[in-house]
Amino acid sequence: MKLKHVIIGTIVVTSALAIAPLAAQTEAASTTAANPLAQADKDFVQAASMSSSTEIDAAKLATSNSEDKDVKSFAHHMMLDHTKLTIQLKMAAPHGVTVPKDNSDTTVLGPLKGLKGKAFDQAYISKVGVEGHKEAVAAFEKEIAEGQNAKLKKAAQDALPTIQKHYQMAQDLAAKKGLSQ
Repeated sequence: MKLKHVIIGTIVVTSALAIAPLAAQTEAASTTAANPLAQADKDFVQAASMSSSTEIDAAKLATSNSEDKDVKSFAHHMMLDHTKLTIQLKMAAPHGVTVPKDNSDTTVLGPLKGLKGKAFDQAYISKVGVEGHKEAVAAFEKEIAEGQNAKLKKAAQDALPTIQKHYQMAQDLAAKKGLSQ
């Protein structure tokens, strides 16, 4: 059973590497004339894809820039879950809607790239872990309340408990490392 988890984990991580290289680009959610999408749904697709892409890329940085086992463990968990969430978002998107890929928030990632060790850990936990997940929870809740596309609303409802769990994990990690929130 453990080998099965390792193989699945390897497949997911490999997918993450293929889906989200560190080269960050911004690409807005788009629609075709045949499939218009309400603004709330467009905003959600953009926010959710950017959040996951940023989480994945920041987690990759954590594997090399952190020396803390708790931070690396959190990052590994984020990489796996956000890769899965990206796939779920793509599957929920209506035909003709492009889900942006490689659209990490460079204003978050840029400052992290030059940091190592404890300085990296503090910035990563605060900016990506706590603040990033707080913003993601708000985006998913907004889609649930205001979204017009049934599949995207369901995807947001299905993913919200995971995002909320990540937010709690980040808060717990911040508390454990003595960071104020």
